[in-house]
Amino acid sequence: MVYQYRTQGTCSSLIELELEGNIVHNVRFYGGCDGNLKAIPKLVEGLTVEQVEEKIGGICCGRKNTSCGDQLAKACRAALNAQN
Repeated sequence: MVYQYRTQGTCSSLIELELEGNIVHNVRFYGGCDGNLKAIPKLVEGLTVEQVEEKIGGICCGRKNTSCGDQLAKACRAALNAQN
């Protein structure tokens, strides 16, 4: 299942990901810091939604109360909920 998530409070504006059951694949960020947003998808490829939430959920960026990683964790959960 391909899922698109509109981010809130980050430089990136959209996250696209695929879920196979609860396994995360093919994460793509639109907008944001190029280097970080190339690295994060590689680090979470093949992880479960729960593992993504545990590893990067709740991370803040500077003075913001969220980050692209935190938004990805939220996107993964939203995709899983939409799938079920």
